Amino acid sequence: MNVSKLTDNDLIGIPIPHSQHAISVSFPTWAVSIGYKERDLAVLDRLKSGYPRYWIHHSVRTLSYYLEQKYAKPNERLLLFRSAYAAKECVEFMARRNAPSRVLDKHCLQGRPGSQLYIVLFDLSLWSVAKQFWQHTGFGCTSRLAIYHLNLLGIKEGPEPTVHRVDWNIPTDDLALAGSPEDRSPPLPANEAKLTIRHRIALLLDIDVGDVYLTPGGMNAIWSAHHLCMGAISDKRKSICFGFPYVDTLKVIEKWGPGAFFYPDGGDHFIDELEKQLAEMQAADPSQPPILALYTEIPSNPLLRSVNLHRLRQLADKYDFLIVVDDTLGNFANLQIMHLVDIIVTSLSKLFGGLANVMGGNLSLNPAGRHYSKLQAWLKQNYEDVYFDEDAIVMEYNSRDFVKRSNVINGNAEAVCDYLKTISSIVDEVYYPKWQTPENYKACLRKTLPMSADAVPEPGYGGLFSVLFKSIAAAQGFYDALSCAKGPSLGTNFTLACPYAIIAHYYELDWAKDHGVPLQFVRVSVGLESRAELMEMFTTAVKAGEKAHTEFAPGSVPEAVWKRGIPDPPTLVAYARSSAGWE
Repeated sequence: MNVSKLTDNDLIGIPIPHSQHAISVSFPTWAVSIGYKERDLAVLDRLKSGYPRYWIHHSVRTLSYYLEQKYAKPNERLLLFRSAYAAKECVEFMARRNAPSRVLDKHCLQGRPGSQLYIVLFDLSLWSVAKQFWQHTGFGCTSRLAIYHLNLLGIKEGPEPTVHRVDWNIPTDDLALAGSPEDRSPPLPANEAKLTIRHRIALLLDIDVGDVYLTPGGMNAIWSAHHLCMGAISDKRKSICFGFPYVDTLKVIEKWGPGAFFYPDGGDHFIDELEKQLAEMQAADPSQPPILALYTEIPSNPLLRSVNLHRLRQLADKYDFLIVVDDTLGNFANLQIMHLVDIIVTSLSKLFGGLANVMGGNLSLNPAGRHYSKLQAWLKQNYEDVYFDEDAIVMEYNSRDFVKRSNVINGNAEAVCDYLKTISSIVDEVYYPKWQTPENYKACLRKTLPMSADAVPEPGYGGLFSVLFKSIAAAQGFYDALSCAKGPSLGTNFTLACPYAIIAHYYELDWAKDHGVPLQFVRVSVGLESRAELMEMFTTAVKAGEKAHTEFAPGSVPEAVWKRGIPDPPTLVAYARSSAGWE
């Protein structure tokens, strides 16, 4: 990546990749990441992009502002959702928190079939409550859908602010592949694209295409799986989150339904505790299973640990609960776990799509599962395809070389991790499935190959790892010196890093630290760069980390040091409103 002519200030807030539909944003330094979480206008008003469940796209803002002028009462705001069901759920979610809202039933935005948008209005003071629903469910309007409606309404967006173009080692065209020329046949029509995606997933999961359901994003797949379990089986029993998960997964099963039990470690000794708890609950009430479902990740984000899925399957069979696994990090090119679970959920926005320019999710059923008939029947009656056509077209196009890319990234990540494992001067631990509960991960590796795919899967450890440094100084020095894209998300064709505790747990740092994710924790998603380029990138960053560690360690870095580098606020450049008003 050539950024030698750009300063860190130039890189603040620019889209990753350089696309109007980018789903990541550049936080080039440790200080900028903190500034973002502390709502510093010097950072917020530079944002040109962001992860869509957290940062509302400027086209969505423009459309929302137009509709507010037309339909909102004074001091009201609105959010746009993909279905009447989602809008209703938003109103109910807010009502449970004493936050009144309303659906503008008679004025949903119409267009061709599958493009409808529904409006939820609420007082400005309730924005933070409404935003929780947007964030946790993934039902919100996407950038492509907003642009579709803006064009229908004849609304022209204001000029986008000038941003510095950076070579992130990826194409800048919205329909472009990192794969070989033979992958680049024209994009498919929407219905065919959706069916092709489902076939692609079904092939790797070894199930029928009828058991694969597409969702607007990975978090929506998790939310939908939770509601599927409650709707098809029972909404009276709690579920379990097993292992330290991605933050919003736990929030979903805590905030909807009867609640959750949380086993943050996920180790085998916690399975012993779980088994004891299940036996006690069953003895107390033999009339029903003790829990509804168990949610886990293979491996977990960001600690890259894997649970003993075979043992959990035995408990699920004994106590009659469902197992829902998020396989995003391991991915279904590497793993073969469908026979051990009831539901697989995947964020297709990550490695399956690869280019970080489109969202999507997968929810797939195990046809041999004990509760399959009930789950399938509920989905046949309640599933609604709200995956926008243009998003599906891009996702199909991007994913044509998914297995090829997975194979390359497996090798690249292992090489980088093998190197970092040797850096005892500043590295306390490299969290990577090769060393974190390896026997559990290896037990889930693919053992048979699909009959056809874009390439033969070469099962490996995936592309994500995390590094625990000996000091905050070392972590900051390493992160600031990394010459790759830096911001939220993962599973990209290009290397992408973030200071995970800051981005995901800034307002609960003590809690995160207690569960193994302290401040000096950097998460890295390795891409398709050449092995030589990657080694140069990480060697340089390690040297910078060692220098910072020597200069400031031992002890925590003073606040003035780890916040340095945030510039003065720029002259405000707004789309429909400033970024700060949409956070």
